[in-house]
Amino acid sequence: MTDALLPNGIKDGGGDSTYFRKGCNPFAQTGRSKLQNKRASLNQQIIKQMRMRAGAENLLKATSNNKVKEMVLLELSYVNSNLQLLTGQLEGLNSSVEVYQNTQETANIPLIALGLKETKEVDFSTPFKDFILEHYSEDRNSFEDEIADLMDLRQACRTPSRNEVGVELLAKYYSHLPLIESRFFSPSRQTGIFFTWYDSFTGVPLCQQNLSLEKASILFNMAALYSQIGTRSDRQTISGLEEAISSFQKAAGILNHLKETFTHTPSYDMSPAMLSMLIRMMLAQAQECLFEKTALPGIRNQFYSLMKMAQEAAKVSEIYDQVHQSMIQMPIKDNVPLFWSTMSQVKANHYRSMAHYFVASALLDHQLSPSDDEDQQEKTLSQVYDRIPEGRSPLDILKKKDERQCVGKAHIRRAILGHEEALRIYSLCHNLNKLEILQDILKASHQRSLNKFSEHEDEDEFTDYTEAPDIISKTEHKAEMEVPATTKVKVIDFFQRLGPLSVFSAKQRWTAPRTIQLQPQDRDLGFTLKGESPVQVVSLDPLCPAAADGLKEGDYIVAVGDTECKWMGVSEVMRLLKDVDEEGIEIQVVSMMDTNPPMVHHSSCLSATFCGNLPKTYSMICLGYDDNDKNPKSHKVTKKSSFLSWGLKNKLKSASTLSLPTADHSGTLPWNKPCPTFPIFFLEKSLHTY
Repeated sequence: MTDALLPNGIKDGGGDSTYFRKGCNPFAQTGRSKLQNKRASLNQQIIKQMRMRAGAENLLKATSNNKVKEMVLLELSYVNSNLQLLTGQLEGLNSSVEVYQNTQETANIPLIALGLKETKEVDFSTPFKDFILEHYSEDRNSFEDEIADLMDLRQACRTPSRNEVGVELLAKYYSHLPLIESRFFSPSRQTGIFFTWYDSFTGVPLCQQNLSLEKASILFNMAALYSQIGTRSDRQTISGLEEAISSFQKAAGILNHLKETFTHTPSYDMSPAMLSMLIRMMLAQAQECLFEKTALPGIRNQFYSLMKMAQEAAKVSEIYDQVHQSMIQMPIKDNVPLFWSTMSQVKANHYRSMAHYFVASALLDHQLSPSDDEDQQEKTLSQVYDRIPEGRSPLDILKKKDERQCVGKAHIRRAILGHEEALRIYSLCHNLNKLEILQDILKASHQRSLNKFSEHEDEDEFTDYTEAPDIISKTEHKAEMEVPATTKVKVIDFFQRLGPLSVFSAKQRWTAPRTIQLQPQDRDLGFTLKGESPVQVVSLDPLCPAAADGLKEGDYIVAVGDTECKWMGVSEVMRLLKDVDEEGIEIQVVSMMDTNPPMVHHSSCLSATFCGNLPKTYSMICLGYDDNDKNPKSHKVTKKSSFLSWGLKNKLKSASTLSLPTADHSGTLPWNKPCPTFPIFFLEKSLHTY
């Protein structure tokens, strides 16, 4: 990838710079950027076909003309075929693991990386400017640079570089989102900003007006980026393997944080079941790299070393088997690429066969000698098996040459069968056949087992029916989830000029700034100040000139003369007021208003479920908005209803909404009635809301 760029071409000098790093050049012709561009193009084609299908289904319901119905049905079959082709192409992109591998690597089994979620551009300019003017009573045009910096940062997050700098870029934007949410996203007012993200497995778009989807998607992309860093690492070196292990563990940690924090994200790729599977896959790949790190210096051809490696390989096989089992469960099976489930099944068989090969080598190539610790070898062998072959004891297997040979050859036969099964499964997946390096490794492992078998083959082999027992998995270094420190990056608020966030936020309501003329009497202004920034007026003399001019107890001072003092403490403001002469000075103050806004009667969340030929998944969720709320007079003359009466009067309106499934603990209440099925026509209309 190209180097990270900075605004205006300025080079990063390191340290605490006022400039933030930008993403990679989106036009760079690298394998990864080409893959992301194809993903973006496929997402656009998928949504186009979904809109066509929604329109055709609407027409099919509305018309009674049989000829028109035949034409619409033909069009629907054509659109559904296109959707199947597009989803197949998207699955192919998710199966393109070769572009994420290290270019120098030729001797390791490829690993799977997650692709970045795609999103649409968002224009914060007009909504934020309007909010700054109406809510904060500030000059809307004075914050153009801050809004532009925020938009640049978000745009850069669409193409992060594949290293720690790229992760830090995503982490910075993620850390800015709570600040942006507190500044501009009021619980009683909608901004009109829609955040659209595409499901990384189905390509189905999801749209929300709040920042929950934005935060969750950024976390998902941080995990995806760590997985890409892990697959790119040079696994022929200890340092490269350590980087890969750490990256996969961090990816698992971020995905687990995403799963626990955003429990109701209506995007299938971030559903709890899918995230659980992805966490297992990341930890499995970390465990595989731990095995490779142990084997990299070379495996000593000794009894204990071979037994240890056998259990380590069995551990990798066990974890990949768990990953495969989670991938073939519904509904994950319908959305996970076949390449992924096939790869996990191949690896489960491959590492299980390696475990049996190591045990066979320990038994066939190393006889118990007088100098060996007989008790220690017996203990080691008994800990390797989950069960001892019938009629045998660990000591018999170790001491008797015939028994040792018999059990050893049973293990090598299981190794050969396992390698053959891995090759068979490999041949069934078209996308997997493109990975020639994987085929070479599987064939080499199979041939090594065949050679070991031929070394100990004899004429009486056909009379031996001994079955090798399973090997107990064990590891000295278990892969664990790791939450990286980069998820908690300290950032400077873009909009800090609006004032301290504890006071000047979207949740607080206050009056527009008022100008008060201060005229001291005997060097007394008639009030005192308290608090940190901004300072607050207390102990106001109701007979002083300031009170007569409109100053109130509890007002916040935001400016003294031409000096803004939102961020000033008591001592700094007092210095500005200390030398006020008889002519006085003007200050600007704001008064806090009631922080409990009137009850909003429109639905806070409308959601829709879309299905048909594509796997069922949440495709869009948008916040409802009632045009009647634009008229402020409607809330002035109407007496505020109690909760019970409000629920009774609005039961029909609430029945027209649908939220994510939750446990219903109020089913016995008389005003709660079952909601009707959510109408499909809402989705069909909402698909055009962008």
